[in-house]
Amino acid sequence: MQDLIETSLEAALAPERLVVLDESAAHAGHAGHREGGESHFRVRIVSPHFSGRSRVDRHRLVNEALKPAFARGVHALAIEASAPGEPVRW
Repeated sequence: MQDLIETSLEAALAPERLVVLDESAAHAGHAGHREGGESHFRVRIVSPHFSGRSRVDRHRLVNEALKPAFARGVHALAIEASAPGEPVRW
């Protein structure tokens, strides 16, 4: 699943920086968690596609790019999206 997320974001948003973290273990016992993980992810991404866009628009772009991952079982996604030149806190 992590590979699918990375490949999808690279193809759609040409990121300068991309970090995909599987945080599923931290959600054991919560809704959407399944054995073996790959249900809860955090995406940290810097892309020129985000320049001049609001936080909501950036999240929409990421969610659109990840439709195949959601169809395959991603339950939750935390997004930290920045444009080049913006301060990154990670």
